Amino acid sequence: MSEEDKSPVLRQSTIFSSLNERDLAELAGLAAERRFQPGEFIFWEGDQPDRFYMVAEGRVKILKHSSLGKEFVIAYFGPGEMFGEVAVFENKSYPGSAQVVAESRVLEIRGGNFRSFLAGHPELALRIIQILAGRLRDAQGRLRDLAAERVEQRLARILLMLQSRLGPTLPFTRQEIADMAGTTTETAIRFMSRLRQAGIVRSARGKTIIVDEAKLRLLSEGPPAS
Repeated sequence: MSEEDKSPVLRQSTIFSSLNERDLAELAGLAAERRFQPGEFIFWEGDQPDRFYMVAEGRVKILKHSSLGKEFVIAYFGPGEMFGEVAVFENKSYPGSAQVVAESRVLEIRGGNFRSFLAGHPELALRIIQILAGRLRDAQGRLRDLAAERVEQRLARILLMLQSRLGPTLPFTRQEIADMAGTTTETAIRFMSRLRQAGIVRSARGKTIIVDEAKLRLLSEGPPAS
């Protein structure tokens, strides 16, 4: 991928969207392209971080494994989204593993090179801090959901979160939705079946389409309807 091709990918990011063409070209010069097949790992939990990544095409999930070996999906990232940057900035090991879900192209930038770039762009550093703070709030919300809410509410919140990022059409399997909510695939299937019967979602070509956000939001905020 040429630098001219990398720049539009970088501009998709909310962090880099305000850079002028010269600065964006400079940043693109620091990025290298890598390609991955579904199921491949980009990095593993506990690896020492020396670079962070941005999805150019495809989808990547960040996951952790419990002491019993159960997989828990922390987040999904699509085109224009960064991942692995927190570990790089903190200079601590990656807190989770990054696995490719669909055939993907990603851009990688070495941490040292990016820190040098940030030295000349302090406004960019402030923007990154704001975005990381938002991610921390989201993570705290996920922990609260896992600790205090019923599984139906967690599933509803997951669907709303995905809709806010991707729109009403969600390209996720029942297994992937269950993993994000920390529940079983069977529970997710039963819950999605109830949502279809209630006219809250519909399925089409392996995708879930949210058709009644208001009802789904009500379900996420209180006891599930019988």
